[in-house]
Amino acid sequence: MTHIIDRRSFLSIGAGLAGAALTNPAFAMVIPERKPAKPETYGQRIISFKNQHTGDVFSGAYRVGDKYIPDAFDKINFVMRDHRSDEIFPIDPRVIDIMYSVHKATGSSAPFEILSGYRCPKTNAMLRAKSGGVARNSLHMTGQAVDVRLPGHSMRHVRDIAKSLKAGGVGYYRRSNFVHMDTGNVRSW
Repeated sequence: MTHIIDRRSFLSIGAGLAGAALTNPAFAMVIPERKPAKPETYGQRIISFKNQHTGDVFSGAYRVGDKYIPDAFDKINFVMRDHRSDEIFPIDPRVIDIMYSVHKATGSSAPFEILSGYRCPKTNAMLRAKSGGVARNSLHMTGQAVDVRLPGHSMRHVRDIAKSLKAGGVGYYRRSNFVHMDTGNVRSW
């Protein structure tokens, strides 16, 4: 015996099943709730920081997979410019990778506070004349260093995380309460 269902009957059966699903949970199909994936799930690396001297902010993806985002670095270079001379210089992407890794390890949602990114040679010389803690050939002058604070976290803890990465130099300045991170040789002070 062959049953032929016309369009009207088919729609009627479908409506009946839909009504049964709404009134009787046994007929309902369970669709699991999907939570939105975190951006890192897609291979993006996201970081946020604020220049404490200028108030300029960067917040967003700077890298996807193994590719750095040029537009992001245009903004990063601006935020991390020498605020005294207003000079912009390319920041070594590995500095941002170090910051990202440290930030992720802390579990913090607070943005970094940038005290110093790029420094032109004139600014570096002026700071060196005022303080014995500024290197003559500072990696700040080549865009390979950053001095940071992370609100809500001990700078000792931030230092220890940065040192554990073995990605470059790490300095802890207890009196001024900041951590220096760079992409030079692995060393600490």
